[in-house]
Amino acid sequence: MPRGRPVKSRIRQNIVEILYYLKEGYAYEIYKIYRSIFPKATMRSIYYNLRKGVSLGEFKISRIEREKGDYSWGPEAEKTYYSLGRNASPSMKIDVKEAVEKYIESKK
Repeated sequence: MPRGRPVKSRIRQNIVEILYYLKEGYAYEIYKIYRSIFPKATMRSIYYNLRKGVSLGEFKISRIEREKGDYSWGPEAEKTYYSLGRNASPSMKIDVKEAVEKYIESKK
């Protein structure tokens, strides 16, 4: 058996599903949607799987923006926006679609 983490990941596949319906999103936004569907997930695992997905070609970094504000760590935050990469294969889950639509409606 090979050492290390397996290449396939259920968490990463669920993120693929979220990005399929969201089209593009920054890491914390993806995390919030993910937690609404799968409440036991941690922020650390989502961020890890986003980075790993970029290296595997499942996700790509669309853009990086700096947003000014009054944050606890300083005057600005950096948001990395992700979208689906060439190796992503969404299976179009209905529960994920409903969660993304509910999130989009709550932002209006």
